[in-house]
Amino acid sequence: MKKKIGILTGGGDCPGLNPAIRGCVYAGERFGYEFIGFNDGWRGIIEGRTEPLNREKVEYIVMQGGTILGTSRTNPFKKEEHVKKVLENFKKFNLHALVAIGGEDTLGVATRLYEEHKLNVVGVPKTMDNDLNVTDYTFGFDTSVTRAMEAANALIDTGRSHRRVIVFEVMGRHAGWVALFTAMATAADYLCVPERKIDGKDMIEKIKKAYERKKFALVVVSEAVEIDQEEKNPIQQEVDQFGHIILKERGMGEKIAKYIEDKTGIETRHAVIGHMQRGGQPTLFDRILATRVGIKAAELIRDEDFGKMAALVGNKIVGVPLKDATGKLKVVSEEWFKLADLLF
Repeated sequence: MKKKIGILTGGGDCPGLNPAIRGCVYAGERFGYEFIGFNDGWRGIIEGRTEPLNREKVEYIVMQGGTILGTSRTNPFKKEEHVKKVLENFKKFNLHALVAIGGEDTLGVATRLYEEHKLNVVGVPKTMDNDLNVTDYTFGFDTSVTRAMEAANALIDTGRSHRRVIVFEVMGRHAGWVALFTAMATAADYLCVPERKIDGKDMIEKIKKAYERKKFALVVVSEAVEIDQEEKNPIQQEVDQFGHIILKERGMGEKIAKYIEDKTGIETRHAVIGHMQRGGQPTLFDRILATRVGIKAAELIRDEDFGKMAALVGNKIVGVPLKDATGKLKVVSEEWFKLADLLF
Protein backbone atom coordinates (compact mmCIF):
# COMPACT_ATOMS: atom_id res chain seq x y z
CA MET A 1 0.00 0.00 0.00
CA LYS A 2 1.27 3.47 -0.92
CA LYS A 3 2.10 5.86 1.90
CA LYS A 4 -0.31 8.79 2.02
CA ILE A 5 0.88 12.39 2.26
CA GLY A 6 -1.33 15.36 3.12
CA ILE A 7 -0.81 18.89 1.80
CA LEU A 8 -2.36 22.12 3.04
CA THR A 9 -1.89 25.81 2.25
CA GLY A 10 -2.53 28.29 5.05
CA GLY A 11 -2.50 32.03 5.73
CA GLY A 12 -2.68 34.69 3.05
CA ASP A 13 -2.60 33.43 -0.52
CA CYS A 14 0.14 34.42 -2.93
CA PRO A 15 1.40 33.43 -6.38
CA GLY A 16 3.51 30.28 -6.21
CA LEU A 17 1.31 28.13 -3.98
CA ASN A 18 0.06 26.05 -6.90
CA PRO A 19 3.53 25.42 -8.37
CA ALA A 20 4.68 24.33 -4.88
CA ILE A 21 1.80 21.84 -4.63
CA ARG A 22 2.65 20.60 -8.12
CA GLY A 23 6.35 20.14 -7.38
CA CYS A 24 5.60 18.17 -4.23
CA VAL A 25 3.09 15.89 -5.97
CA TYR A 26 5.35 15.31 -8.99
CA ALA A 27 8.32 14.32 -6.82
CA GLY A 28 6.28 12.41 -4.27
CA GLU A 29 4.55 10.23 -6.84
CA ARG A 30 7.94 9.27 -8.19
CA PHE A 31 8.87 8.20 -4.65
CA GLY A 32 5.74 6.06 -4.49
CA TYR A 33 3.51 8.32 -2.39
CA GLU A 34 -0.20 9.07 -2.70
CA PHE A 35 -1.47 12.60 -1.98
CA ILE A 36 -4.55 14.24 -0.51
CA GLY A 37 -5.10 17.94 -0.10
CA PHE A 38 -6.77 19.51 2.92
CA ASN A 39 -9.08 22.38 2.03
CA ASP A 40 -8.72 25.84 3.55
CA GLY A 41 -5.54 25.43 5.53
CA TRP A 42 -5.57 24.10 9.08
CA ARG A 43 -9.36 24.39 9.07
CA GLY A 44 -9.49 21.59 6.52
CA ILE A 45 -7.60 19.10 8.65
CA ILE A 46 -9.65 20.10 11.72
CA GLU A 47 -12.88 19.45 9.82
CA GLY A 48 -11.56 16.54 7.76
CA ARG A 49 -12.26 18.10 4.35
CA THR A 50 -10.03 16.68 1.64
CA GLU A 51 -9.61 16.17 -2.07
CA PRO A 52 -7.33 13.82 -3.99
CA LEU A 53 -4.18 15.21 -5.60
CA ASN A 54 -2.33 13.57 -8.47
CA ARG A 55 -0.16 14.44 -11.45
CA GLU A 56 -3.12 14.85 -13.79
CA LYS A 57 -4.86 17.28 -11.46
CA VAL A 58 -1.84 19.48 -10.84
CA GLU A 59 -0.17 19.34 -14.26
CA TYR A 60 -1.20 22.81 -15.45
CA ILE A 61 -1.45 24.72 -12.18
CA VAL A 62 2.16 25.91 -12.43
CA MET A 63 0.95 29.13 -14.08
CA GLN A 64 -2.08 29.73 -11.83
CA GLY A 65 -2.17 32.21 -8.97
CA GLY A 66 -3.85 31.50 -5.66
CA THR A 67 -4.21 27.96 -4.34
CA ILE A 68 -6.44 25.18 -5.64
CA LEU A 69 -6.78 23.91 -2.07
CA GLY A 70 -8.11 27.14 -0.59
CA THR A 71 -6.70 28.80 2.50
CA SER A 72 -7.64 30.36 5.85
CA ARG A 73 -5.99 31.97 8.86
CA THR A 74 -7.12 29.19 11.21
CA ASN A 75 -4.98 28.47 14.26
CA PRO A 76 -5.70 25.02 15.79
CA PHE A 77 -3.92 25.98 18.99
CA LYS A 78 -6.60 28.56 19.78
CA LYS A 79 -8.80 25.68 20.98
CA GLU A 80 -7.61 22.46 22.60
CA GLU A 81 -10.30 20.45 20.84
CA HIS A 82 -9.02 21.66 17.47
CA VAL A 83 -5.53 20.32 18.14
CA LYS A 84 -7.16 17.06 19.15
CA LYS A 85 -9.07 16.96 15.84
CA VAL A 86 -5.87 17.56 13.88
CA LEU A 87 -4.23 14.60 15.62
CA GLU A 88 -7.30 12.42 15.18
CA ASN A 89 -7.65 13.21 11.48
CA PHE A 90 -3.95 12.65 10.91
CA LYS A 91 -4.60 9.07 12.02
CA LYS A 92 -8.04 8.79 10.42
CA PHE A 93 -6.67 9.58 6.97
CA ASN A 94 -3.73 7.26 7.60
CA LEU A 95 -1.16 9.96 6.86
CA HIS A 96 2.51 9.14 6.77
CA ALA A 97 3.37 12.86 6.72
CA LEU A 98 1.89 16.32 6.27
CA VAL A 99 3.27 19.15 4.11
CA ALA A 100 2.33 22.58 5.47
CA ILE A 101 2.79 25.40 2.95
CA GLY A 102 2.63 28.84 4.52
CA GLY A 103 4.28 31.66 6.33
CA GLU A 104 5.17 32.45 9.92
CA ASP A 105 1.80 31.48 11.39
CA THR A 106 1.07 28.35 9.35
CA LEU A 107 4.59 27.03 9.88
CA GLY A 108 4.45 28.04 13.54
CA VAL A 109 1.56 25.60 13.94
CA ALA A 110 3.55 22.95 12.06
CA THR A 111 6.50 23.54 14.38
CA ARG A 112 4.38 23.01 17.49
CA LEU A 113 2.77 19.87 16.07
CA TYR A 114 6.21 18.44 15.43
CA GLU A 115 7.79 19.57 18.70
CA GLU A 116 4.87 18.85 21.03
CA HIS A 117 3.10 15.94 19.32
CA LYS A 118 5.85 14.34 17.20
CA LEU A 119 3.83 14.51 13.98
CA ASN A 120 5.67 13.84 10.73
CA VAL A 121 5.49 17.38 9.40
CA VAL A 122 7.58 19.29 6.85
CA GLY A 123 7.22 22.90 5.81
CA VAL A 124 7.33 24.93 2.62
CA PRO A 125 7.91 28.68 3.08
CA LYS A 126 5.40 31.00 1.49
CA THR A 127 5.00 34.70 2.07
CA MET A 128 4.83 37.68 -0.20
CA ASP A 129 6.38 39.69 2.66
CA ASN A 130 9.68 37.71 2.45
CA ASP A 131 9.90 37.82 6.25
CA LEU A 132 10.65 34.18 7.09
CA ASN A 133 14.02 33.44 8.62
CA VAL A 134 16.72 31.05 7.32
CA THR A 135 15.57 31.30 3.72
CA ASP A 136 16.95 33.95 1.40
CA TYR A 137 13.68 34.43 -0.47
CA THR A 138 10.15 33.10 -0.26
CA PHE A 139 8.00 32.55 -3.30
CA GLY A 140 5.27 35.16 -3.70
CA PHE A 141 7.66 38.00 -2.93
CA ASP A 142 9.02 38.46 -6.44
CA THR A 143 5.52 38.48 -7.94
CA SER A 144 4.14 40.91 -5.36
CA VAL A 145 7.00 43.34 -5.88
CA THR A 146 6.67 43.05 -9.66
CA ARG A 147 2.96 43.92 -9.39
CA ALA A 148 3.77 46.85 -7.10
CA MET A 149 6.56 48.04 -9.37
CA GLU A 150 4.23 48.10 -12.39
CA ALA A 151 1.61 50.04 -10.42
CA ALA A 152 4.21 52.51 -9.15
CA ASN A 153 5.38 53.16 -12.72
CA ALA A 154 1.81 54.09 -13.68
CA LEU A 155 1.46 56.33 -10.62
CA ILE A 156 4.64 58.18 -11.54
CA ASP A 157 3.12 59.02 -14.94
CA THR A 158 -0.03 60.50 -13.45
CA GLY A 159 1.85 62.22 -10.63
CA ARG A 160 4.18 63.91 -13.11
CA SER A 161 1.26 64.96 -15.32
CA HIS A 162 -0.73 66.56 -12.51
CA ARG A 163 2.24 67.90 -10.52
CA ARG A 164 1.26 65.86 -7.47
CA VAL A 165 2.85 63.92 -4.66
CA ILE A 166 1.72 60.29 -4.84
CA VAL A 167 1.68 58.07 -1.75
CA PHE A 168 1.64 54.40 -2.74
CA GLU A 169 0.70 51.88 -0.04
CA VAL A 170 1.88 48.30 -0.41
CA MET A 171 1.57 45.24 1.82
CA GLY A 172 4.01 44.54 4.64
CA ARG A 173 2.72 44.08 8.18
CA HIS A 174 5.92 43.58 10.20
CA ALA A 175 8.63 43.74 7.54
CA GLY A 176 9.20 46.33 4.84
CA TRP A 177 10.79 44.20 2.12
CA VAL A 178 8.01 44.78 -0.43
CA ALA A 179 8.10 48.54 0.09
CA LEU A 180 11.91 48.63 0.06
CA PHE A 181 12.30 46.71 -3.20
CA THR A 182 9.41 48.58 -4.85
CA ALA A 183 10.90 51.94 -3.91
CA MET A 184 14.37 50.94 -5.06
CA ALA A 185 13.09 49.68 -8.41
CA THR A 186 10.98 52.75 -9.20
CA ALA A 187 13.26 55.65 -8.16
CA ALA A 188 10.90 56.62 -5.31
CA ASP A 189 11.64 59.76 -3.33
CA TYR A 190 10.83 58.46 0.15
CA LEU A 191 10.35 55.11 1.84
CA CYS A 192 8.24 54.26 4.90
CA VAL A 193 8.62 50.81 6.50
CA PRO A 194 7.48 49.23 9.79
CA GLU A 195 11.05 48.74 11.04
CA ARG A 196 11.57 52.49 11.34
CA LYS A 197 9.10 54.98 12.78
CA ILE A 198 8.74 57.82 10.29
CA ASP A 199 10.60 61.03 11.02
CA GLY A 200 7.93 63.46 9.85
CA LYS A 201 10.28 66.42 9.60
CA ASP A 202 12.79 64.45 7.50
CA MET A 203 10.05 63.12 5.21
CA ILE A 204 8.53 66.54 4.56
CA GLU A 205 11.93 68.12 3.93
CA LYS A 206 12.93 65.50 1.36
CA ILE A 207 9.56 65.53 -0.40
CA LYS A 208 9.73 69.32 -0.72
CA LYS A 209 13.19 69.10 -2.25
CA ALA A 210 12.10 66.40 -4.71
CA TYR A 211 9.04 68.41 -5.68
CA GLU A 212 11.03 71.61 -6.19
CA ARG A 213 13.33 69.74 -8.55
CA LYS A 214 10.79 67.89 -10.72
CA LYS A 215 7.26 68.98 -9.70
CA PHE A 216 6.14 65.57 -8.44
CA ALA A 217 7.23 62.94 -5.93
CA LEU A 218 6.56 59.30 -5.12
CA VAL A 219 6.41 57.96 -1.56
CA VAL A 220 6.21 54.18 -1.01
CA VAL A 221 4.61 53.10 2.26
CA SER A 222 4.20 49.74 4.01
CA GLU A 223 0.69 49.20 5.29
CA ALA A 224 1.61 49.10 9.01
CA VAL A 225 3.96 52.08 9.38
CA GLU A 226 3.64 54.75 12.06
CA ILE A 227 4.43 58.45 11.86
CA ASP A 228 4.81 59.11 15.57
CA GLN A 229 3.39 58.08 18.94
CA GLU A 230 0.59 60.62 19.11
CA GLU A 231 -0.70 59.63 15.69
CA LYS A 232 -1.39 56.03 16.63
CA ASN A 233 -5.00 55.00 16.17
CA PRO A 234 -6.46 54.56 19.67
CA ILE A 235 -9.45 52.60 18.39
CA GLN A 236 -9.51 48.93 19.39
CA GLN A 237 -8.82 46.99 16.20
CA GLU A 238 -9.95 43.52 15.17
CA VAL A 239 -7.31 40.77 15.29
CA ASP A 240 -7.08 37.39 13.57
CA GLN A 241 -6.56 34.00 15.23
CA PHE A 242 -2.81 34.57 15.40
CA GLY A 243 -3.21 37.88 17.24
CA HIS A 244 -2.34 40.14 14.27
CA ILE A 245 -4.28 43.35 13.71
CA ILE A 246 -6.44 43.09 10.61
CA LEU A 247 -5.23 46.04 8.58
CA LYS A 248 -8.17 46.47 6.22
CA GLU A 249 -9.42 49.59 8.03
CA ARG A 250 -6.13 51.21 8.90
CA GLY A 251 -5.41 53.15 5.67
CA MET A 252 -1.91 54.39 6.51
CA GLY A 253 -1.29 55.49 2.93
CA GLU A 254 -4.29 57.79 3.12
CA LYS A 255 -3.23 59.16 6.52
CA ILE A 256 0.31 59.85 5.34
CA ALA A 257 -0.96 61.53 2.17
CA LYS A 258 -3.10 63.88 4.28
CA TYR A 259 -0.14 64.55 6.58
CA ILE A 260 2.06 65.46 3.60
CA GLU A 261 -0.56 67.71 2.02
CA ASP A 262 -1.22 69.48 5.33
CA LYS A 263 2.49 70.08 5.95
CA THR A 264 3.52 71.05 2.40
CA GLY A 265 0.43 72.51 0.77
CA ILE A 266 1.16 70.32 -2.26
CA GLU A 267 -1.73 68.39 -3.77
CA THR A 268 -1.22 64.79 -2.67
CA ARG A 269 -3.01 61.60 -3.66
CA HIS A 270 -2.78 58.06 -2.31
CA ALA A 271 -3.20 54.66 -3.94
CA VAL A 272 -3.41 51.18 -2.40
CA ILE A 273 -2.53 48.12 -4.44
CA GLY A 274 -3.96 45.78 -1.79
CA HIS A 275 -4.91 42.27 -2.77
CA MET A 276 -3.93 42.75 -6.41
CA GLN A 277 -0.45 41.90 -5.08
CA ARG A 278 -1.73 38.47 -4.06
CA GLY A 279 -3.44 37.39 -7.26
CA GLY A 280 -2.48 36.69 -10.83
CA GLN A 281 0.10 34.48 -12.46
CA PRO A 282 3.38 34.00 -10.59
CA THR A 283 6.54 35.38 -12.15
CA LEU A 284 9.16 33.07 -13.63
CA PHE A 285 11.28 33.36 -10.47
CA ASP A 286 8.39 32.38 -8.23
CA ARG A 287 7.30 29.47 -10.45
CA ILE A 288 10.77 27.97 -10.34
CA LEU A 289 11.41 28.67 -6.64
CA ALA A 290 8.01 27.27 -5.62
CA THR A 291 8.54 24.16 -7.72
CA ARG A 292 11.96 23.57 -6.17
CA VAL A 293 10.83 23.93 -2.56
CA GLY A 294 7.81 21.71 -3.27
CA ILE A 295 10.11 19.01 -4.61
CA LYS A 296 12.41 19.41 -1.60
CA ALA A 297 9.45 18.85 0.74
CA ALA A 298 8.84 15.46 -0.88
CA GLU A 299 12.55 14.66 -0.56
CA LEU A 300 12.51 15.53 3.15
CA ILE A 301 9.64 13.08 3.62
CA ARG A 302 11.44 10.41 1.61
CA ASP A 303 14.49 10.86 3.85
CA GLU A 304 12.27 10.94 6.98
CA ASP A 305 13.85 14.27 7.84
CA PHE A 306 10.79 15.68 9.58
CA GLY A 307 10.47 18.95 11.45
CA LYS A 308 12.31 20.67 8.60
CA MET A 309 11.45 23.37 6.09
CA ALA A 310 12.62 23.61 2.49
CA ALA A 311 14.71 26.79 2.24
CA LEU A 312 16.57 28.72 -0.44
CA VAL A 313 20.13 29.33 0.79
CA GLY A 314 22.28 30.89 -1.89
CA ASN A 315 21.13 29.01 -4.96
CA LYS A 316 20.53 25.69 -3.21
CA ILE A 317 17.36 24.30 -1.68
CA VAL A 318 18.13 22.75 1.69
CA GLY A 319 16.27 21.49 4.74
CA VAL A 320 16.39 23.74 7.82
CA PRO A 321 14.72 23.25 11.22
CA LEU A 322 11.19 24.61 11.33
CA LYS A 323 11.82 26.15 14.74
CA ASP A 324 14.66 28.23 13.28
CA ALA A 325 12.41 29.52 10.53
CA THR A 326 9.58 30.55 12.84
CA GLY A 327 11.48 31.69 15.92
CA LYS A 328 11.69 35.32 14.77
CA LEU A 329 10.86 37.35 11.69
CA LYS A 330 13.38 38.43 9.07
CA VAL A 331 13.06 42.20 8.94
CA VAL A 332 14.88 44.86 6.94
CA SER A 333 18.40 45.02 8.33
CA GLU A 334 20.78 47.91 8.91
CA GLU A 335 22.74 46.91 5.81
CA TRP A 336 19.65 47.53 3.68
CA PHE A 337 18.85 50.76 5.51
CA LYS A 338 22.29 52.11 4.61
CA LEU A 339 21.45 51.43 0.97
CA ALA A 340 17.99 52.97 1.37
CA ASP A 341 19.46 56.10 2.98
CA LEU A 342 21.71 56.52 -0.04
CA LEU A 343 18.84 56.15 -2.52
CA PHE A 344 16.09 58.06 -0.72
